[in-house]
Amino acid sequence: MAISRVAKEQAVDILSKELGRIKLAVMTDYRGLTVREVEELRSVLRDEGISYRVTKNTLLRLAAKNSPALADIDPSTFMGPTALAMGFDDEVAAARVIFQYAKTHQALEIVGGITGDGQVLTAAQVKSLATLPTREQLLGQVVGTIAAPLTGFVGVMSGNVRSIINVLNALSEAKS
Repeated sequence: MAISRVAKEQAVDILSKELGRIKLAVMTDYRGLTVREVEELRSVLRDEGISYRVTKNTLLRLAAKNSPALADIDPSTFMGPTALAMGFDDEVAAARVIFQYAKTHQALEIVGGITGDGQVLTAAQVKSLATLPTREQLLGQVVGTIAAPLTGFVGVMSGNVRSIINVLNALSEAKS
């Protein structure tokens, strides 16, 4: 059944608004997934605050043109059956979740990605993003890097105090 023009315009409007808010959209080819697997993927994505939408490429092209940051994207970017996993809060969460799901479901294929500023990413670039440490892990690494010199400094200073104490103990033992 064909979609009416009004419904298409509404779909383009909604998609344009969503594309205007994205941090990262991961384009996937979902062919081969069962309905149950797609629903499972949607549930996993929803838990992370990520929207998963199957769209017609013509509507996606129109929505991208209506989005100021994505207006310059080459229309040939959207080819074949496309589903978008759109992350609005975290730059790499969509890539990470899709990548993890694709590991266990070979039918799900990462086709590419689009950043919020209109940069088109290849499938390899999206997979590289997915393997980056999480924000919390990176913050922990930064804190550890900052704390390491301080820990060393405290160790050196306590070593000097221990040396003085050892000398004083040796002197008191020598006098007794």
